[in-house]
Amino acid sequence: MIVRILGEGQWRIEDAVVADLNRLDDEVEQAVGTGDQAELDRALHALLEEVRTQGTTVPDDELSDSDLILPAAGSTLEDVRALLDASDEGLIPG
Repeated sequence: MIVRILGEGQWRIEDAVVADLNRLDDEVEQAVGTGDQAELDRALHALLEEVRTQGTTVPDDELSDSDLILPAAGSTLEDVRALLDASDEGLIPG
């Protein structure tokens, strides 16, 4: 699976990592639901860090479609809400 973090690049993620990403995605969704920007910052940081540490960077010269697109670090509640509204399953399906 290829995951893009907006403004940063792409990472190749093994399927076994997706369950951890889903747990962190739930925390992001909860923060957006309660309108808590500080909690969103914490949850989004944890989600993006998991992608960065568990994934393998896709080289810039390798053209690959992204399976998932995650918001950039520092995104606002409105930014993340717009991405969530475009999906029925949160940022990470499954």
